[in-house]
Amino acid sequence: MGKIPPALRTAISSNTLRKTPARTQALKSPHQFLNKNENRSKKSAAANKSEKKTPAPAAIFKSPELSEAIKIFNSLVTATMQTPRDRTFHNSLLQSYASISTVDDSISLLNHMIKANPSFNPDRSTYHILLAQSCQAPDNSFSSIRKTLSLMTTNGYPPNQGTTDIAVRSLCSVNRLDDAIELVKGLSLNSFPPDIFTYNFLVKCLCKCRSLTTVYNFVDQVRASFGIKPNLVTYTILIDNVCNTKNLREAMRLVSALSDSGFKPDCFVYNTIMKGYCNLSRGGEVIGVYNKMKEEGVEPDLVTYNTMIFGLSKCGRVGEAKKFLKIMVEAGFLPDAVTYTSLMNGMCREGDALGALALLEEMEGKGCSPNSCTYNTLLYGLCKSRLMEKGIELYRAMKEGGVKLETAAYATLVRALCRHGKVAEAYEVFDYAVESKSLTDVAAYTTLESTLKWLKKAKEQGHAV
Repeated sequence: MGKIPPALRTAISSNTLRKTPARTQALKSPHQFLNKNENRSKKSAAANKSEKKTPAPAAIFKSPELSEAIKIFNSLVTATMQTPRDRTFHNSLLQSYASISTVDDSISLLNHMIKANPSFNPDRSTYHILLAQSCQAPDNSFSSIRKTLSLMTTNGYPPNQGTTDIAVRSLCSVNRLDDAIELVKGLSLNSFPPDIFTYNFLVKCLCKCRSLTTVYNFVDQVRASFGIKPNLVTYTILIDNVCNTKNLREAMRLVSALSDSGFKPDCFVYNTIMKGYCNLSRGGEVIGVYNKMKEEGVEPDLVTYNTMIFGLSKCGRVGEAKKFLKIMVEAGFLPDAVTYTSLMNGMCREGDALGALALLEEMEGKGCSPNSCTYNTLLYGLCKSRLMEKGIELYRAMKEGGVKLETAAYATLVRALCRHGKVAEAYEVFDYAVESKSLTDVAAYTTLESTLKWLKKAKEQGHAV
């Protein structure tokens, strides 16, 4: 067996191999952006819970029986009479009991808390505990929700936008999206419309499980009835949704609608559309989106260039992908594992597996560490190009570095070994795949078994040695 190339030895000694393909991570970044906005919504909804927290009591309600809950509460109050507990302490008790009781019993316990301990004054956060419980109640009716909202108003805490947000998220957490929409409409009619964060949360939930027509109807109705208009995040959610359904024409229409509404598409919006074209292997459109970005004065970021290089490489336009690699470097962005792996993938598709292997050495020379996806992409390409010796060298380097085999690379390597009469080596690869938990035992064995059957049949027909 030949000597392992320096590039492979360097990769092993770097000890920085990552298990998750970075290419996938980069293309999923739109969802990370949306989650950041959701976090802002949660912070807004929790604004009324800013009191200094008291540690939860050691006692845990193990029975939903109200009488048992009252006994536990009374014992706690008696034990701490000289040092009265604050509101957070009482809220934590109520929260604990609400997790196992009915809404009516939780309200009864709250009333007992107020009578037994006059120093305890419930606030909006207290009633929000009951509201969340009523929204998640198994009876799926609005009666307990209305009862809780009425109780809040009677005690001086009418619903506000935080109340609406908690109710909506609680209902959606138990798959009551239609009820959440009806509740929002009802509260909006009573001058308690949702804020933009709750609104965008609902739009995102609708995109996941309803038709595009239903989503648009909701947006139009809320705008016409309550004056709530989509913002940049709303349009981004819609664009991401239609891109995921490969409706790129609608995505571009939404970009125009976004501009007509007074918003300027940002880099993330364009990256989302590029991702959609990449999924369809339409490299020309990817370049078109890039050019439109530049025309609009929107500066590309690292994700933009990685998405373009991935998309162009995927559809066989490696030459153009390399040009954008130079543009990317000139713009001040350093290529990462995503960039190089995308190019390697494209080069292997074109049959230039040796060029892809040379790119690995260049990658390491610039201080960029390969990841699991990089190695598996190269291994697959070398085996498909019938560069068996190079493929075996790379496999052994991967094994020494503890790199897991992906399904396609494993199957291609096993078939290549069997085709070259190296059945013993194929069994050794099978053992490593199982030991390293690269594949399940069944998947690894099924691939090996089918390959051996093919080899036997080929020998019988005189097509293999």
